[in-house]
Amino acid sequence: MEAIVVGGGLAGLTTALALHLVGVEVTVHEAAGPAEGQGAWLTLAANGLDALVPLGLAREVEAAGFPTPRMAVRAADGRELVAFDSSAPRPDGLGATSIRRADLYAVLRSALARDGIPVHHGRRLGDAGSLAGGRVRACFADGATADGDLLVGADGLRSRTRTLVDPAAPSARYTGLLNVGGYARGLDLGRPPGVMDFWFGRRCFLGTVADPDGDVWWFANPPGAQEPSRADVAADDAEAWRPRLRELFAGDRLPVGDLLDASDALFAGWPTYDLPRVPTWHCDGMVLVGDAVHAASPASGQGASMAFEDAVALARCLRDVPGVDDACAVYERLRRRRVEAVVRRGKRTGDAKAPGPVGRWVRDRVAMPLFARHLARRTTPLDAWLTGSHVDWDTDVAV
Repeated sequence: MEAIVVGGGLAGLTTALALHLVGVEVTVHEAAGPAEGQGAWLTLAANGLDALVPLGLAREVEAAGFPTPRMAVRAADGRELVAFDSSAPRPDGLGATSIRRADLYAVLRSALARDGIPVHHGRRLGDAGSLAGGRVRACFADGATADGDLLVGADGLRSRTRTLVDPAAPSARYTGLLNVGGYARGLDLGRPPGVMDFWFGRRCFLGTVADPDGDVWWFANPPGAQEPSRADVAADDAEAWRPRLRELFAGDRLPVGDLLDASDALFAGWPTYDLPRVPTWHCDGMVLVGDAVHAASPASGQGASMAFEDAVALARCLRDVPGVDDACAVYERLRRRRVEAVVRRGKRTGDAKAPGPVGRWVRDRVAMPLFARHLARRTTPLDAWLTGSHVDWDTDVAV
């Protein structure tokens, strides 16, 4: 079997590795250059690492980042409202890991090189269609074509493959939040390494985590009522966010000034999106994975993990289910309910980041204390359904 993977991001690279593992001949076609997506950082949940175990990459990714075992939620005055473990306890010992995107991409690209999987850059998908014998052809903007038994659309939020699978497919939904961030060098906030602090400022949300080397990785989510255009994002000056952030956090007892002073550079303010429900996941030898089919708000903390789960789930189905179309149908059945639940969760979490004055009072004075008491009474781990998920690679998919 031959597969064409469209998109060289986290979903595309991991899907290529998983398909190669089950004997599929794979090529990856990416519109941008190899530096795309580098710079910022993310926290990969335990279930995302679990999905990398069959690929032999879980421990390698862990080693490239650092453990993030604990989370705490704080108010604008600095008070801790609630604290909890970031992952359900797992028998394999895997836990949440914070990692620079550049380092995560380096692990994946090194694995592709080891497996001899070719990656073609400058290949933006223009069209695709069926050929005789159940084959599919991808036509790229540079004039190149590629034929295969399956085309995997891993081309992200603005997926061209999604519109080819279903011309009426929905577009991504703007969440009303932007992302800014950086690395504060040599800054001590008095917090243990690996504890992720979420700070609810009065006008803006802040996240911080200290790494083992003494730096603080951080991000902020300024609210933006109007969605910026792609041209606006491209023209945005990252340094212009320094005075904007100082103003947004003015009056809050949060360490924003120290973070900005200790950060050599900032990541520009890009908008965040989600994709609640895509009616059609596959047709005519084409199938969607990752953000192309179920983008979750970054507030979910699960974007990369869901993409990794997709990759191994699709590979298992192609390994165990005869026929490409039937394998894609089983893949959708296995994944749809879970990923849509994650998208809904991310939407709720994101909406809580920028409420009005009444919403802030209810959140800080009512909702969070109730949540803390709920955690204290629980007899099962928090979010076991999510972070405790396990990909049973060695078991055949039940059709």
